Amino acid sequence: MNAADRLVAGLEAEGVEYVYGLAGEETTDLLFAIRDSGLTFVPVRHEQGAAFMADVEGRLTGRAGVCFATLGPGATNLITGIADAQLDKSPLVAVTAQGGMETMHHESHQHLDIVETFDPVVKWNTRVHHPDITHEAVRKAFKVAETEKPGATHLELPEDVAATETAVESMPARGPAPESAPNPDAVADAAARLEAVDSPAVLAGNGAVRGRAADVLRAFVDRTEIPVASTYMAKGAIPDDSPQSLMTVDSGDGAGAAALAAADLVLAVGYDVAEHDPAGFHGADTPIVHVDSQPAEVYAEYDPAVEVVGNIARGVAAIDDATTGASFDTDWYAGYRNRVTDRLATEPEPDAPFTLEGVMPALRDALGNDDVLLSDTGRHKMVIAQEFPTFDANAVVISNGLATMGIAVPGAVAADLNTDGNVVAATGDGGFLMNAAELDTAQRLDCSFTTLVFRDDDLSLITEKQRETHGDSFGTELTNPDLVAFAESFGVDAYRPETRRDLRADLRRAVESDDLALVDVPVASL
Repeated sequence: MNAADRLVAGLEAEGVEYVYGLAGEETTDLLFAIRDSGLTFVPVRHEQGAAFMADVEGRLTGRAGVCFATLGPGATNLITGIADAQLDKSPLVAVTAQGGMETMHHESHQHLDIVETFDPVVKWNTRVHHPDITHEAVRKAFKVAETEKPGATHLELPEDVAATETAVESMPARGPAPESAPNPDAVADAAARLEAVDSPAVLAGNGAVRGRAADVLRAFVDRTEIPVASTYMAKGAIPDDSPQSLMTVDSGDGAGAAALAAADLVLAVGYDVAEHDPAGFHGADTPIVHVDSQPAEVYAEYDPAVEVVGNIARGVAAIDDATTGASFDTDWYAGYRNRVTDRLATEPEPDAPFTLEGVMPALRDALGNDDVLLSDTGRHKMVIAQEFPTFDANAVVISNGLATMGIAVPGAVAADLNTDGNVVAATGDGGFLMNAAELDTAQRLDCSFTTLVFRDDDLSLITEKQRETHGDSFGTELTNPDLVAFAESFGVDAYRPETRRDLRADLRRAVESDDLALVDVPVASL
């Protein structure tokens, strides 16, 4: 085998099924190695789409998604999706090509030092400078990407190395190293503090879902009746029909944040500061118990009194076992829970113009509990996070580490390939047109997800912020093509509802279809 063959064999050994990417001249050996393997190559329309697909695959499966690009602009086009995976703690392995080793000492066509460029945005990356290190490089890329806290890694393969023969064999894939058990003294301290207070609350973060801790957390909350407010990325860690759910920290006009601020202890489970600034929901003197795979970030607004570090699910279970007799009064947070449920019970007037909030009940009715909703970034993301009830972990995927526009449509491609349920990509008109060309990729793959576009001809989240600070907005207005005609030009079924009855019917028809569909919903502008 040459090094390109060995790298691809290493991907197979790691259990990879899909490689998302775009062909380039320097990727020829890699492409033909993929052709002759058991992998499926997914040619995309832009490298950013490939990175988002790998990102979402990693987020949903816990296994590293793989994206692929040529040198120079191909590689730099991956960076946004790679950075998104890194800050969202999603396992991803990127592979890029490079010119021959003999060109790297001087300026040459399309040459950038991609290893140096990627270094600030990945957990680990390297250049495969000799064919005999290919097997180790692949194994390390996956091991590092999938180890808590997961993230992005990168391999660069120069074209002359790719074509060079090697006799090395692929290393066997192994699961991530076992996470340590939490320290018993820390668990005992956390349990004692919990038993000494009257009105504790749980802040569930990304790690509660990523660390497969949701079932353990649910059992603990059911027994103790402690309320839970989640970050956007932890939606579904606790089902929102639970009496203990306050949905996300911003739900119910900030009821979750208010409850956390009123609590006399906050148990933070799998929370990353990058997800949501704690300054808005943490009482200055409230003690925090940090339960996570790694120590807490040093931050004045988040300074835990106790850190239970290790496997998140084992940490929650250990605290549960140590507080067997503890249960708590529910009266103190009943008002916060009512604020959430009252908000969800508010139905728009039948003849009222479509609003983001008013679409949520119809969207919820169209989706099953285990279907997947991917939200792009924009004002609709805030509404989905705050007003879309969620009942299972990973049933709603929101990027809120890097919070990247343009992720929803390519992410839906990966979700459709890697899950069994229906998939909806919810996006504003701004984010949609950033990567709308991936509808072509989806059509070639015979995907069957629905793209829900909230169209208001504006970057409305930015407009809202500008008006709050300056009383006016600038640079946020958009124009759009006819989105129905645009979708139909890709062979995608398209709908534009005019009434609330149309909306419910069109969403249900689109979601239940075995074909790609787009629903263009004109929403009231700010």
